[in-house]
Amino acid sequence: MSSHSFDFVIIGGGTAGLVLANRLSEDPTQRVLVLEAGGDLTGDLRVITPAFFQVLLESKADWAFQTEPQANLEGRRIDVNQGKALGGSSAINSHIFIPPAKSRIDAWESLGNDGWNWDSLWKYYSKAYTSPHVDEASRTALGIDEWTGMNDSARGPIKTSFSGDSSHPIRKAWVEAFKASGYSAETDPFLGASVGGFSALASIHPDTKERSYAASAYYAPIRHRQNLHVYTNAIVEKVLFDDGQPPKAVGVRYKRDNNARKTVYATKEVILAAGALQSPKILELSGIGNAKILRRHGIEVVEDLPQVGENLHDHPGCYITYEASDDIETLDALMRREPEALGEAMKQYAEDRSGMLGSLGIYSYAYMPLPKHHSEEDRGNLEELLRQSRDALEDGPDRARSELYHDLAVKTLLDPKDASGVYVAVLAQPASAVEPNSDTVKDPTPGKFFTFGVMLSQPLSRGSVHIGSDQISAPPVIDPNYLSNPIDLELLARHVQYVETIATSPAFEKILKQPPRRRDPSSDTSTLVQAKDYVRSNASSMWHFCGTCAMLPREKGGVVDTRLRVYGVQNLRVVDASAIPLISTASLQATVYAFAERAADLIKEAHGLK
Repeated sequence: MSSHSFDFVIIGGGTAGLVLANRLSEDPTQRVLVLEAGGDLTGDLRVITPAFFQVLLESKADWAFQTEPQANLEGRRIDVNQGKALGGSSAINSHIFIPPAKSRIDAWESLGNDGWNWDSLWKYYSKAYTSPHVDEASRTALGIDEWTGMNDSARGPIKTSFSGDSSHPIRKAWVEAFKASGYSAETDPFLGASVGGFSALASIHPDTKERSYAASAYYAPIRHRQNLHVYTNAIVEKVLFDDGQPPKAVGVRYKRDNNARKTVYATKEVILAAGALQSPKILELSGIGNAKILRRHGIEVVEDLPQVGENLHDHPGCYITYEASDDIETLDALMRREPEALGEAMKQYAEDRSGMLGSLGIYSYAYMPLPKHHSEEDRGNLEELLRQSRDALEDGPDRARSELYHDLAVKTLLDPKDASGVYVAVLAQPASAVEPNSDTVKDPTPGKFFTFGVMLSQPLSRGSVHIGSDQISAPPVIDPNYLSNPIDLELLARHVQYVETIATSPAFEKILKQPPRRRDPSSDTSTLVQAKDYVRSNASSMWHFCGTCAMLPREKGGVVDTRLRVYGVQNLRVVDASAIPLISTASLQATVYAFAERAADLIKEAHGLK
């Protein structure tokens, strides 16, 4: 067994891990090692070409997990795609680069995390990405001409753009449809997200039209630093501790090169950045977690920390697809992988980076409260459900944490200026037809389509992720427990119903065939009962998992403190989505970058680094 040492050993070369690697290695006196389980795919056309997103799923770049059967989703197992490559999930995600509402970050502080609020984190969002230049003509076409400003201070490594056809009519129609319903985004969401529709940024380089992600933006430009080492295809087995009290993290055991077992030592810190599903697994395999779970698998307990792997939450979502007008450009031909369309698109992209391959066709988003057209009686029903939900909280170690989250949710869900649902515009149909209660998968349907994605922004349901054995090769046992809180089903169903209001608005008359026709007859959500049935049959994961090593006070269910140090041990931090205590309004990507940027400063400060 070979061994060597570094100042910092980072477990996971994903979104957060490569931010840390970049920032900590800025000081040339510090030796930094990154251990990444996947390979370096920075030159892989499937990774850098935006429209090839679907091809990456279940490839060697994807851990390709599945959840446990979900009781409230008709017993279905949900596919969970997580990046297994340098860059992590930023290498395989759908490029969405949007911030949460200010209130969502301020809520972190109210949960007991002093100093973690929008004002303290905003500069780190700006440090992570570059906001694109947009001329006046394009502002009008994008539907952002009424914004009071854009975040021009953002000049970070991730290059963003309003990807695809900036003049596509869906952009303005989308903004106008939500505005007509009384919801209008007044400024760049990075300057203060509000309810309403808006054109969304994508992590796609405005010039090269290639994916801009952690490996290309944070690692590639500095990969030749002599003090930075990145080992790919390195499977971490456990964190190593000394016999002190409290125990100190001193190194990492991993496998690489034909499964040869190796040890590396950290003279300053071990930093866990393996993601919301893998960081808890590595902690448990290392002896940190619920002592009952550890002993069940024959693992020696280093620190009994029962909340490791708990508090798992995610955005569940559904899709409603309509037939698009014949003259509307969509990406359906690419979804069907039609040879002629694919060949032409590849030719255009190779020649001058034009055409359909430069975008995934996700142009617009909307943050929405509970739609206001519902009656006072409906609001009263929701308030009653919230009361029942709090009364149903069980006594035990999770109660303090559950009360915190419940009380926050009440404020959000009843606030007409805060989002409980998020709507997404997709210029194509989903990959398969909707067939509830059937195992049959159909190929994408002929024709042109427009899809509304709808996700629940602040779910109350909580699940868990834990080890199922003491073997590193075994996948984690993932149970998001979707819709276990009845409020989640109620809200998601009502937001799914509201899609019809947007689809039938005057702004969509030239976007959709008239009268609007749904691709899937089973997606009729005229009644609330139908909408709930549809959600149970079709809801899936948006792959925005977080909270499993939550930054919270220990007595309220925390795993790490406000400096991201694991409770009960020394020299071990967690810096990734697992430490984020409350899910973002929508996509987590931008928030993980900002979170890691701030963490890097905290670590530098702790060690007096440049």
